[in-house]
Amino acid sequence: MKITDIKTYLMHCAPPEEGGWSARNWLFVKVETDAGIYGIGEASGWPRVVETAIRDLTPLMLGEDPCHIEKLWSKMLAAMMGHGMTGVVGAGAMTGIEIALWDIKGKALGVPVWNLLGGKMRDKVRIYAHAHTREGARALIDRGYDAIKTGGIPNCVETVAAIREEVGPEIDLMVDVHGPPWLTTRDAIALGHALEDYDLLFFEDPVAPENIESIARVAEAVDIPIAAGERHAAIWGVQELIEREIIDVVQPDTGRAGGLSQMKKIAAMAEAHYCTVAPHDGSLGPVAEMAAVHLMAALPNFLILEHLADDVPQRYEVMTGQPEIVDSHIIVPDTPGLGVDIVEEAIARYPSQGNIAIPDARDNYQYVQARQARALWLSDQETPPPDYRPGQIY
Repeated sequence: MKITDIKTYLMHCAPPEEGGWSARNWLFVKVETDAGIYGIGEASGWPRVVETAIRDLTPLMLGEDPCHIEKLWSKMLAAMMGHGMTGVVGAGAMTGIEIALWDIKGKALGVPVWNLLGGKMRDKVRIYAHAHTREGARALIDRGYDAIKTGGIPNCVETVAAIREEVGPEIDLMVDVHGPPWLTTRDAIALGHALEDYDLLFFEDPVAPENIESIARVAEAVDIPIAAGERHAAIWGVQELIEREIIDVVQPDTGRAGGLSQMKKIAAMAEAHYCTVAPHDGSLGPVAEMAAVHLMAALPNFLILEHLADDVPQRYEVMTGQPEIVDSHIIVPDTPGLGVDIVEEAIARYPSQGNIAIPDARDNYQYVQARQARALWLSDQETPPPDYRPGQIY
């Protein structure tokens, strides 16, 4: 069996509301073979740019045996080394192709991908959904979810307090700050301290990912498990975070971590440091989610998987083999390969539109800001109180 072609399918998938999500795209990959078997993958990490990278990599794959996954991954890595460090664009391109190779191999052997990755540790994969209001959290609980993530910096503490009061102590609650470059380490620590009373499962991306020393300072100062890793690529991207035991939860993005093999290696490295795995899925489509389900079924140190329950209707139009969700879990499928396929006609109805988030006019996203301006992001109040001190969260 030999690879004959690699095709890409780029689509727009913005939810109805405005904001950075309006620039979201999904990129699906189809690897075809001369045996009539094809595999489906998904790639992220700036999808419109990743699509070009996949086209550059395609000639390397033609004529190769798709079952030699590690060899082909190494071949792609070596081909890109002249471009510098392998970031999320290069890793995203390799990811889309590599996931499709696992799908081919599973179909060819008549077994699900989880069987190729070590076999089942579990029959169902625990998931969490997102809510930013008391009412939204209650709606998720009523649908059977037992874990919720909220986030953002404006009104963060107030939102967490309201949700915790609404859902009670038995529900797992997580907070994602998505570390913007203007949030200082001291303010991230102050925010973390303010969240300590709410029994969080983890505090995600408290600062921007570029400076590991900053997240290390937050982890040392705050008494909440720290999660990070979604904006890093491959095993080298998260190596220091894991080996220095800066984080408690590693969050590789299933569309740009480098592929399922890389994620399995990340999980093994994390296991040696008593670190759990909770893959990022916040900007991904349904194919990457199902790829994550197969891998998480096989990992001993899996914690929980992100799930976008109600983001866009396209999620349910562009893929067959939708996940079966029962009481905050996705049932692990037994069909060969990933057990999914893309619907090309549906994808074509949503042509790609843009691929970067345009900051809101109200956002002060400059690096250099007054301490007062940064502190205002951490509060729901329009103006500081009379006893305000610079840098104080109120």
